[in-house]
Amino acid sequence: MVSSISAAATSPLPITRLEDAAVKLEAQFLSTLLKEAGLGPDSSGFSGGAGEDQFSSFLVEAQALHIAKSGGIGLAEMFFETLKDGENAK
Repeated sequence: MVSSISAAATSPLPITRLEDAAVKLEAQFLSTLLKEAGLGPDSSGFSGGAGEDQFSSFLVEAQALHIAKSGGIGLAEMFFETLKDGENAK
């Protein structure tokens, strides 16, 4: 989770939900980025076959979520601020 975000929390439940949404958005972006960079099924002759083809997307998504929860590339901060501003504007 993005630790610097929660310091500005006034009511923990909505802020926590916004943090989670921001991290998930960053993870989705990172997952797409990793897939486009070639992380996924191995195209060599020693691949895992149909099973690897089916489950490699889960591995990439898990890796992207781990990166996002570990601080990521800063998108979660920006997403959180935008989401928080939208909530405050209501």
